Amino acid sequence: MAEVIGVRFKEVGKIYYFDPDGQTLKKGDRVIVETVRGIECGEITMENREIDDEQIVKPLKKFIRTATKEDLATLEANKQKEKEAFKICEQKIESFALEMKLVDVEYTFDGSKILFYFTADGRIDFRELVKSLASVFRTRIELRQIGVRDEAKMLGGLGVCGRPFCCKTFLGEFQPVAIKMAKEQGLSLNPTKISGTCGRLMCCLKYEQDGYEHLLRVTPKVGAIVDTKEGKGTVVDCNLLSGILKVQLESRPEAAPAVFTRKEVRLVKDSKIRVDNAELEALKGIEG
Repeated sequence: MAEVIGVRFKEVGKIYYFDPDGQTLKKGDRVIVETVRGIECGEITMENREIDDEQIVKPLKKFIRTATKEDLATLEANKQKEKEAFKICEQKIESFALEMKLVDVEYTFDGSKILFYFTADGRIDFRELVKSLASVFRTRIELRQIGVRDEAKMLGGLGVCGRPFCCKTFLGEFQPVAIKMAKEQGLSLNPTKISGTCGRLMCCLKYEQDGYEHLLRVTPKVGAIVDTKEGKGTVVDCNLLSGILKVQLESRPEAAPAVFTRKEVRLVKDSKIRVDNAELEALKGIEG
């Protein structure tokens, strides 16, 4: 076991573990720590606690100090510098006629590096841009290409549900989302219905997936063969949440399907939910 504190450097970013070095820190405290990018100022999001050694990457870097008024002033000054750097970089991008969109600019706490985040459809040769920016700012410059999901997280906005983006409000890290999840949840495979503002599959498809997977294990799927009190039949419709099944009975092939609950039938041979090649091609590029 190791005692750690959790520090976050962005509003809704990943939480990193640090050694508290014998100090007791409270949630919301601003602290100075050493990271792979150098000295940074972050916020305590997880107070002192012990966790298994398997959950951390050793050696842990130690907490340096609680942030002072001067440190907080430096943070504010960096934010102003970032706004100016953003304008300058946009002008440079236009002058070099580069097919890229600047999304965000970030100064490291000690000012030793400036990171420029951008999106682009393909690879961009930005070597001349880096040289030009370095001549203006006289410090290390890093241009980092990001995806559309990262862009949405940085910029924020409202989702189709009318609420602020999940990635901007509470999702620290993105989880993989697959088209199969939408199909297993009985959703229309219409890109406009299952995609977020970023153009990728909505992150919220992941939230209830475990529940749907459980229901799929205990509920016969469409196409399954089942035994009922009225004889054998094939499931032609299934409501996973209510457990209501419509079964086309072999003894009455021309009649309307009979209705049963999942508990009233016995599974003989189950079916599978598959995403076919045509569906995959139609939804190409929206998996996250």
